[in-house]
Amino acid sequence: MNSVLMLIDRIIDLYVWIIILSAVLSWLVAFDIINMRNRFVYLVGDALNRLTEPVYRPVRRILPDMGGLDLAPLVVIFGLWFLRDIMWELSRSAY
Repeated sequence: MNSVLMLIDRIIDLYVWIIILSAVLSWLVAFDIINMRNRFVYLVGDALNRLTEPVYRPVRRILPDMGGLDLAPLVVIFGLWFLRDIMWELSRSAY
């Protein structure tokens, strides 16, 4: 059972890094450091968007409009950390 929990923990860590990469890429595009006309940048951006947008959408419906500030990645990261902590707490109490 512990190995399954470790796998879930690693998947959560991987998804947090995907969220961070997506945010950094969006900042680089917004500040015109890189542009989406480059095929590789477009493919990476599209893949990151497809991985993160389904999770962001329900969070954005709940959060108030903050203008140009998107807090959905931060909320999702904190939520994933919270779920991971609960998972480990429940596994410790089961023994």
